[in-house]
Amino acid sequence: MRSLLTRRPAKATATTPAEAEPQDGAVNEGTEYVSGWSTGAQANTSAMIRWAVWGLLVLGPLLGTAAYLSVPAQTGLAKPKAAPTARAAAGAQGAAGFAQLFVAAYIAAGEGDQAKLAAYYPAATSLRLEGPSGRRTGEQLTVVRLRQSDRDVWSVTVAARITETQPAAKPSGNERRDSRAEAKKAAAEAVHYFQVPVATAPAAGGANGYVALAMPAEVASPERIEAPALVYGPLRPALPADPRTQAVTEFLTAYLTRAGAGELDRYLAPGTKLAAITPAPYTGVAVDQLAIEGEKSSEPVTTVPGDGTRLRLLVALRATGHDEVRVPLTYALTLKARADRWEIASLDGAPAPAPVRPAAPSASLTHTP
Repeated sequence: MRSLLTRRPAKATATTPAEAEPQDGAVNEGTEYVSGWSTGAQANTSAMIRWAVWGLLVLGPLLGTAAYLSVPAQTGLAKPKAAPTARAAAGAQGAAGFAQLFVAAYIAAGEGDQAKLAAYYPAATSLRLEGPSGRRTGEQLTVVRLRQSDRDVWSVTVAARITETQPAAKPSGNERRDSRAEAKKAAAEAVHYFQVPVATAPAAGGANGYVALAMPAEVASPERIEAPALVYGPLRPALPADPRTQAVTEFLTAYLTRAGAGELDRYLAPGTKLAAITPAPYTGVAVDQLAIEGEKSSEPVTTVPGDGTRLRLLVALRATGHDEVRVPLTYALTLKARADRWEIASLDGAPAPAPVRPAAPSASLTHTP
């Protein structure tokens, strides 16, 4: 039998029609060569292409879904948000403490203390300082304003009371000593405000480093704003027969004094957790006035509303200290009615401001031609 993979001669000889026809089984039409490739190989290639196309059709949606889901993760890695916020908070806190230390050293600085100030402000080595070192001291230093003036630069305002530990030089000449003494007294009683620019940057060990960009600048006190309106009515006398007066008096007596300290829970609404102050700072409590939420009438109240009713109020009282001196205190409380009595639902952190009403829309002006 003739081999199926044998190529035909390049120059075919003349044959008769009977000789040209192949014998049965001598030629397989599925393995005939076409342009150097067999038709069987061509069929196999077509099958592979079809399978590849089907594979792409099946995998296409899966690959697209995977690509879509991977985009947010890559975006989150490229633009982290939590880290800058944490660094900014740490920088602000550190800048505030750094400024307080600098102001304390600045107030106490005198002749020869340039090196002490240079620890905060390097250019202080060239300053000219006068007066004895430690002549003044800063007390009650606290940060009253903190704002970021530029990237990695914080403007810190520190409040301080200044006291003189050493007497100043005696005045000479014809200075009026009375006016000078009054000015000195006023300055001693005043609170001073110092503004300090502090730069921060990463330092060794992953911590932040700080440096002052200038010496402190004394500035005016922060502006006082108008107090917002509160939800409470006007302060009025706390009547002994009022159940609200009774509830807050019993609670505050147990909260502030030794009397009844172990029975504080009996005055609290279910779910409220409070502990009496230990050691007790006062020996007695006298509730003077109440301001009740939404109350406008001064009519006496002797009843308790239904269970679950909540009420906010301000309590103005006088507490007697261990030295027998009475001091004023004010508490914001929330009461809750249960079983014909008022109970303490919460000791509020601050008086509740009145809700802000939206501004009424202004009438539009129409122009009549």
